[in-house]
Amino acid sequence: MSGTGSVRFGREMLRHWPLDPAITYLNHGTVGATPKKVLAKQQALREEMERQPARFLLRELSALSGPSSRPVPRLREAAEAVARFVGAKGQDLVFVDNATTGVNAVLQSLDLQPGDEILITNLAYGAVANAARFVAERAGARLVTVTLPFPLSDKAPLVSAVAQALTPRTRLAILDHITSATALVLPLAEMAARCRAAGVPVLADGAHAPGAIPLDIPSLGVDYYTGNLHKWALAPKGCGILWAAPERQPHLHPPVISWGLGQGFTQAFDWVGTQDPTPYLSAPAALDLLGEWGWEAMRVYNHRLAWEAALLLTSRWGFDLPAPEAMVGCMVTLPLPGSLGKTREEAARLQYALLYEHQLEAPILCIDERLWVRLSAQVYNQLEDVERLAGALETYQ
Repeated sequence: MSGTGSVRFGREMLRHWPLDPAITYLNHGTVGATPKKVLAKQQALREEMERQPARFLLRELSALSGPSSRPVPRLREAAEAVARFVGAKGQDLVFVDNATTGVNAVLQSLDLQPGDEILITNLAYGAVANAARFVAERAGARLVTVTLPFPLSDKAPLVSAVAQALTPRTRLAILDHITSATALVLPLAEMAARCRAAGVPVLADGAHAPGAIPLDIPSLGVDYYTGNLHKWALAPKGCGILWAAPERQPHLHPPVISWGLGQGFTQAFDWVGTQDPTPYLSAPAALDLLGEWGWEAMRVYNHRLAWEAALLLTSRWGFDLPAPEAMVGCMVTLPLPGSLGKTREEAARLQYALLYEHQLEAPILCIDERLWVRLSAQVYNQLEDVERLAGALETYQ
């Protein structure tokens, strides 16, 4: 175990989360897990909001309403804090419920014509692929899916595969920063550069990136970037961000059109109707907690644990590593012995058996007629959790 100062990473960190202590939780990457301290901040904000709901929501939250005693609206104040964390400017960043909402905002703002193309990869998150397909079909456009290799030993084939799939009709490329199922940290900046050279805008799906890897959004060379803060950045559920390059903002609209129409990028997204804004407003407290625990130390610990898990399990089961260490962040997806199955139905049965028979939470995936396990490494985990998972899986061989 390691940590920073008085903070020791490992199982004792579980006291900071309301997670069920009876469950070995190796699935932080799916929907995140919010620390107690951040939940307390969110509850305090909710109570403050309910004492003066109209003032809080209509006069303090955004800049749309009339005079306020606050020099900076609450959402803009929170956005500035988050923007600093991702290397951006607050004026270029808005909150969305999740990365899928951010993707939909960009897709629904496109002016597609029949025969135009949207490019995604076979590693795209299923909901993102669905949204792209829906928008393309509605406009008579085409959804083009480029196949990226997995497993792989080098990033170069990924960059060339994307570049070769671009055509004069490609109107948008949607590229993952960290893939969901395969947990690969993709060479986003290099792929985006090839798209930019071809005149193709890039929407980056960074659902798993904020808090998991160092992030400087403007340096990536993308046109749009959406990500979740409720995974590795410790914010409450329903807290995502959407960043857009300044030249893209005038034509970008939220999926829900409300009072901010025609009032500018941030105004349009800051008010999309009455909803609970406390996940967004709690994000600075989550970032403060990352600072308190030592975010760089957390990142190093989580990456090392994920890589140690990869080395342990591939060696134990006699498999090759599915990706180089440079493409592993806080998660890793590893092959399972063939005797455990090869279908989606077998994957689902095994995942539920792990949970209900062994009190282990980890996604079991079916990729190319083979079962894989995706392990998330958070500072409340340690290698013994991985060893326990391996032992449980081997009981089904």
